[in-house]
Amino acid sequence: MSPLIPQDPDTLKQHLAREVRALREAARHGAGVRLDERPAPAGAPSADEAGELCSCGAAGPGHGCGDDEGHDPWACVCATLPAIPLSAALFTPLRDETGQTVDFTIQAGNHVRAAEWLEAPDRQIGRRLLEVQPGAAVGGLVGALDSVLATGRALKSYALDYTEQRSDGLHRTKLLYDASSCGGKVLATWRAAHNRMELLSLDAQYIASMGWGTWDLLSGEVAWSEGLSSIFRTDPSRPLALAELCDLVLLDDVPRFGKFILALVDGEEPSGTEIRFSVLGEVRTLHLVGHPVIAIDGLPWSVHVIARDLTAQVRSRQRLAATRRQSDRLREEAAAERRVAAVLREALLPTHSAALAQAGVSVAAAYLPAETDAAVGGDWYKCRLLPDGRILLAIGDACGHGLSAVARMAQQRHALAGLAHAPGTDAGQLTTWLNELLCADPAAETATGIIGHIDRERRFRWACAGHPAPLLLRDGTATVLDTGHRGPLFGLLPGHEYGTATVELLPGDLLLLYTDGMVERRGEDIGDSIDILRKVLMGCGGLTAQDTLDRIMDAYTPEDHEDDTCLVALGVG
Repeated sequence: MSPLIPQDPDTLKQHLAREVRALREAARHGAGVRLDERPAPAGAPSADEAGELCSCGAAGPGHGCGDDEGHDPWACVCATLPAIPLSAALFTPLRDETGQTVDFTIQAGNHVRAAEWLEAPDRQIGRRLLEVQPGAAVGGLVGALDSVLATGRALKSYALDYTEQRSDGLHRTKLLYDASSCGGKVLATWRAAHNRMELLSLDAQYIASMGWGTWDLLSGEVAWSEGLSSIFRTDPSRPLALAELCDLVLLDDVPRFGKFILALVDGEEPSGTEIRFSVLGEVRTLHLVGHPVIAIDGLPWSVHVIARDLTAQVRSRQRLAATRRQSDRLREEAAAERRVAAVLREALLPTHSAALAQAGVSVAAAYLPAETDAAVGGDWYKCRLLPDGRILLAIGDACGHGLSAVARMAQQRHALAGLAHAPGTDAGQLTTWLNELLCADPAAETATGIIGHIDRERRFRWACAGHPAPLLLRDGTATVLDTGHRGPLFGLLPGHEYGTATVELLPGDLLLLYTDGMVERRGEDIGDSIDILRKVLMGCGGLTAQDTLDRIMDAYTPEDHEDDTCLVALGVG
């Protein structure tokens, strides 16, 4: 940052004041001089004679006002009305028997209409004010004009929201009245507060959240648009000087604002810049563009600044940035969860030991998450050779997704692993015991599962807790195993004794176990979905367990799975 650019408001104001003083001094050398005290021209009336002047400024009889027989001052007043560029009229008060002013008569008027739908005053001469301007009764205009007569004080920009019913409908405008006492009568002018172009300008300022201001560096006069006054929450009649504006700039933005303003005062046209201001305790961000007005002597005598309020956009960007940061954090958390889940999957769903192959079976398993970003869910399987020579084959589905489901899946899988080593237990007992464990845990949720054993004689004895039935592929034909012995879901009914069913397996047979994510679809009967899977399996005759799973997964798209899916294929040698 250049050392010439002030870094705080006080230094900036001092620097700005020096620049303006130097500018005024330079302008003063070439300025014309007007003497405030000059001698009166020859023939001008003296102060004593001034009392004889009429309202037109002429003195005594024969000055040209009225007729030759005498001076008529009211004729002078009425004669000046057409020269006034605003609606103008001379009002005579009408009083009741108590002396209170109840209305005014229009004695004279000009031809100027304050609005297109209002009549010109010269067409209302001789009529009452409340007759020709009936909407004025609500706004208290009669009382305001009467106060001019009572106090002698002029009326300045008296605002009247004027509404009138005409033949073509309702009309409304805001009129501003100025009036003064004139020999027991009231001379008044009125105008619309804004013309059509001014209203369009105001609308544009409010719609675009913008405004503009002009600072006359020589005279010190300041003029602001209503839009700029609205942005800074100031009275439109009291715009802020440049020094006052400096006090509103946030300290961090003072150097940037100083560079912008001082460039304008030096006659340069700086690029637009964003400056933050403190407006009634609220930080508002404005985009400023400026333009110096250069005189023919090369000196800037005025600066124009256009400001657009970007506060809403800045806040939207801040909210968007906060949302992005939160999204990034959630993505990082999700990525960390996926990494943890992936490690858990490898630990909980391992590849198959060589002992199974020595026992004459081949096993393949696959896990298909419903969400591509998910690594593991609540689906699980277990296939291992037990010490007594039997093969434990099980599959289950714990409710939910993510790490909470992984925790429940791990609990059920490890519980089964421990129970399975109890000597002499069959599949029904294991299923009953696992159900009791889940029922006794108030934090547990329901789950489904199939638990079975394949003995040395290749008999598959299995129990079912609300799980879809396995499929058996034999000699090119796939069948659904009977589930007449199926029991309720795990954790649903304590004390339930699960039964078993037995299937004789032959060399070349293939058992397919799967979770419900493989066959459950919204709007589709689960029996139809199982039949579709059965037909796909029929096309896998003669394939190994792994090739069978590959063929099945190729037959389904990721969109087909609305829930996590686990598949286990066991081929009998």
